[in-house]
Amino acid sequence: MAVSFSDLSSAAGLKKLDEYLLTRSYITGYQASKDDLTVFAALSKPPSSDYVNVSRWYNHIEALLRISGVSGEGIGVTIEGSASAAEPLATPPAADSKASAAEDDDDDDVDLFGEETEEEKKAAEERAAAAKASGKKKESGKSSIVLDVKPWDDETDMQKLEEAVRSVQMEGLLWGASKLVPVGYGIKKLQVMITIVDDLVSVDNLIEDYLTAEPINEYVQSVDIVAFNKI
Repeated sequence: MAVSFSDLSSAAGLKKLDEYLLTRSYITGYQASKDDLTVFAALSKPPSSDYVNVSRWYNHIEALLRISGVSGEGIGVTIEGSASAAEPLATPPAADSKASAAEDDDDDDVDLFGEETEEEKKAAEERAAAAKASGKKKESGKSSIVLDVKPWDDETDMQKLEEAVRSVQMEGLLWGASKLVPVGYGIKKLQVMITIVDDLVSVDNLIEDYLTAEPINEYVQSVDIVAFNKI
């Protein structure tokens, strides 16, 4: 269902948006989307620092537009009394690679290497035989991830929330250190580190199928990825 906001050029509209973003990182979903661009475009200027949550969100979307753009589809958003709502910002277009592709085709016609010598062939065969004999599989990569787990409100029992989150167990998932971080208005979020084996655990599935699904969603309102690093 589409999200609706009142005129964002008014103080009342900005106040409503600020309250809406109190427990959210994005307008809809778990990643930046066209819905964020629609609201971003509806703001005629950067919001006042009086609107803490709107300013945080605005600066984040502005940084994404400079660095990587926004690709998420979103679920739809409408803004009453704002003409700019119907014209979300476009993300930067991908670079045209036709010229470089043509150059690559030309390079394919050039033989930079001569025929292998007998010694080179023998060495290659020995390496292949040694690799086959070892029978060792390449180890799967691992990733270190920091998650922001947000409660529904300031009355949520954060100890039970963390217990519920850590109750998720699966092969290739290791829970690490955690801490409570103030968000505002008496609300705190749980910031927790996890280590995953890339071939065994999908972070998107972990969030959608476990952390924000029943019964854990009794405590958890949303989960965002703060940092994602390959080990």
